Amino acid sequence: MNPARGCFIVLDGVEGAGKTTQIPRLAAWLASRGKNVITTVEPGGTSIGRQIRAVLLDPANAAMSATTELLLYNAARAQHVSEVILPALESGAFVVCDRYSDSTMAYQGYARGLDRGMIGALDGISTGGLKPDLTIILDLPVEAGRERNANAGKSDRLELESAVFHQRVREGFHAIAAQGDHAVIVPADGAPEDVHERIVSAVSERLCLWPR
Repeated sequence: MNPARGCFIVLDGVEGAGKTTQIPRLAAWLASRGKNVITTVEPGGTSIGRQIRAVLLDPANAAMSATTELLLYNAARAQHVSEVILPALESGAFVVCDRYSDSTMAYQGYARGLDRGMIGALDGISTGGLKPDLTIILDLPVEAGRERNANAGKSDRLELESAVFHQRVREGFHAIAAQGDHAVIVPADGAPEDVHERIVSAVSERLCLWPR
């Protein structure tokens, strides 16, 4: 964690892993420890990002090419970093973000099969090299995540992809976590309270924010 700025934490992972449930819980825990916390989401953390998100997730856009998808995600990310994330970090805030660069590598790299070197180079342009201090990858068997989303009535363009596609995404996240020390895999099964405790434990250990 860079003492000259705030802290950037990302929650990522497979569909249905519970990011939307866990981010407010993590934000509340950080706030209880005196941190100024901003929560945001990709794509969609800005007005421009929300418009791009609508295009990306619309099931009517089934003909979208993998390259178009990649470029749209990075366009949304470039705006998000410059408009929201970087200014918040420079103000000293803790930023908790729903998805970031690892999602692009997992979905468009490992699952879509686009060149990972190209994805990394494009990510460097869209983020200006901004990396999270910690990425929590919430992990869940594919069918369990798909069942959660079905029960919640979710059916966007990516959620409608095949189980084989989502298995490749999951394998991609595991590969990403194994490649460096920026990401930690946290099991997302069980009660939300139990998952929250696992996340708090990981954040506390990695960022030295020990629980009271």
